[in-house]
Amino acid sequence: MNKKYNIIYSIMKFTEFTKTLSPLEIAALVIFIVYIIFPFRTPEMIAGIINTPLGLISIFIVTIYLFFYTHPIIGVIYIFVAYELLRRSSIVSGTNVLIQYTPNEETRRKEMVAMNPPVSLTLEEDIIAKMAPTKQNFINDGKNSDFKPVAERIIGASLL
Repeated sequence: MNKKYNIIYSIMKFTEFTKTLSPLEIAALVIFIVYIIFPFRTPEMIAGIINTPLGLISIFIVTIYLFFYTHPIIGVIYIFVAYELLRRSSIVSGTNVLIQYTPNEETRRKEMVAMNPPVSLTLEEDIIAKMAPTKQNFINDGKNSDFKPVAERIIGASLL
């Protein structure tokens, strides 16, 4: 019985939502949902226009316009429509706009190495690195004193 009331309540809420929309907004919403659900192929002429910087700017302007002058739900759904439009047009034209500027791993690694050069040591760190291990296998055997601590081998503890 609860499911029946939940469905009726949902339908009532949806009708209240559609009352706040104008007929033009409802038509745009239906077109957007249909475009997202069905795999329409973007015509080559339109795909060529969309894959240019001017096309990307126009999609951005339409998104901003929809957020300011229509219901916010239409703007959010248009973001998904814009993504699908970019993806489908990049498939048609063969140029992938979405990952065109993403470098591969080797290029990215070289850029990261160039941005983060090796750290130079300070004078103190340099001296310690050169002089630190006075004896490689130093163990305090306690021959000179009555105190006999338990010590383990310290090998390379101060080396970087």
